[in-house]
Amino acid sequence: MSSKLYDQLRADIITAMKARDSVTTTALRTADAAIKRAELDGNLAIDDALVLATLRKAVKNLSDAREDFLKAGRADLVAANDAEIALLSKYLPQSLSLEKLEALVVDAIAATGATAKRDMGRVVAALKQHADAGSIDFGTASKLIQARLG
Repeated sequence: MSSKLYDQLRADIITAMKARDSVTTTALRTADAAIKRAELDGNLAIDDALVLATLRKAVKNLSDAREDFLKAGRADLVAANDAEIALLSKYLPQSLSLEKLEALVVDAIAATGATAKRDMGRVVAALKQHADAGSIDFGTASKLIQARLG
């Protein structure tokens, strides 16, 4: 299988290298290495799902690091992280709005008949089968499910 998203990332690396944009080149090469590592670790083919999962993980890690940098008063590192997050985010699909995500969670809870927190796995599994699964922020969805199943 081939990934148009991965092909675009690779083309953007070459473009950044030709433009002598070292910041962009480094960020994209780091993402490329993470994708290749995920391919080898999971013995998987590089497809859009693998690329998206890897890039989402990278953005989450950068966001977590950003919080630590804010606490430490390192504005320079916060700015660098923000730039890298913005760069990688352009490869990710637009996330669902909170209202749409809440509606999907309510539908999934109803469809699975979930009534308690122990049923959370079934609700998440139902969301993963949804057509919009690629746009769902499962961290936020998890919080919404927990709040509803109380």
